[in-house]
Amino acid sequence: MRTKRRLALSVLLAAVALAAGTFPFRATWWGGFILAIAEAGIVGGLADWFAVTALFRRPLGLPIPHTALIPANWQLLAQRVGTMVGDRVLTREYLVLEIDRMDLAEWVARAAERVTRTDLEAATRTMLGWAAREAPVASAGELVGRLQRLLVAQPVAPTLATALELGRQHGWDQRVIGGLARALADALERPELRRTVGELVDEVLLRYRERVGFYPRLALGLADLLGLIDRERIVASLHAGLTEVANDPAHPLRGRLSDAVADFAGRLRRDAVLAGRVEAVKEELLGSPVVARLVDDGARALRRTLLVDLQRPASEAVAWVAERLERWRRVVVADAALRGQVERWIKTRATELVERHHGRIAAFIEKGVHALGPEGAVRLIEEHAGDDLQYIRVNGTVVGGLAGGLLYAIHLLVRLL
Repeated sequence: MRTKRRLALSVLLAAVALAAGTFPFRATWWGGFILAIAEAGIVGGLADWFAVTALFRRPLGLPIPHTALIPANWQLLAQRVGTMVGDRVLTREYLVLEIDRMDLAEWVARAAERVTRTDLEAATRTMLGWAAREAPVASAGELVGRLQRLLVAQPVAPTLATALELGRQHGWDQRVIGGLARALADALERPELRRTVGELVDEVLLRYRERVGFYPRLALGLADLLGLIDRERIVASLHAGLTEVANDPAHPLRGRLSDAVADFAGRLRRDAVLAGRVEAVKEELLGSPVVARLVDDGARALRRTLLVDLQRPASEAVAWVAERLERWRRVVVADAALRGQVERWIKTRATELVERHHGRIAAFIEKGVHALGPEGAVRLIEEHAGDDLQYIRVNGTVVGGLAGGLLYAIHLLVRLL
């Protein structure tokens, strides 16, 4: 803007120099004509200089009324700008139409195609490193506290039912069943756990004997005496059964467990008593100080483990997250229907946000202009419109000179007539 300001000043000084140079010849027709042009140009340039300066500050520091308009009215300006943008520019209908016009599915596809596994690993390492180093444990506790308050206020039964139905729809329940069976089978291969399970079998049998009648208790006692009840054999059978469930995707037990999950999800929606029990368990767990301590200790341990893992070039955490992101990326690239679902979901949520919070746009913009302050508002306008305002000064000098020359020419013509 300084260059344009010097240009405007140079044009004004040129008009002054022209007036001074032609003043001795003002008695001649041509000297008077040029002097009229120069004088009118000086008047026009000074008038526009005053007008432009009066927008931002007081000319020459004089307390002239109706000057420094923007600093004096910046609060009203902020309100008017917010109202104009919110009610006339970024209208609700316009925003919804623009959201609907966006081809998010194509954008997601192009973005997923350009991303490589190396990019995913680099981004994952950066984000995990930032989370482990910058996010203190107190933040994790605060986040958990907010989640606890949110979960207490939100009924968990419908959400749990939806999650179970979604997991069954995508086959995640079978993965969980297979993973648990495999983990339990592997755990039963450890001698110490086999002994613990054997002791648990003995305890279960003992409690069962206490509850049944005389003859079943007598039969169980004889079977135990004759060595027919062998807890090692029971544990081995349990291990073999779990291994079979883990290795056979079509195992009947998997189907029964999957059906039980579906039935449980349905009961969560229909059975008010069951939903109440789930809510009671939720409130008990969320309000327990033991859970709070476990979360705090878990956050600290996770942070330490993550920091140690990220120091290795072949980080397991980075590889795990990047592998799942890579799978998701390949699915997004290959599945046009999924991209369409993602697009519809995003557009629906965005439209809901517009409908819900559109009234805040004007207030948001008004607060943004308010935050600038009077000096900031002046500086912002000068940065973006200062050059054009300086050209107004140039145009004032030029147009004033042309007007002065035209009037003097009319004066000469009248004298000749």
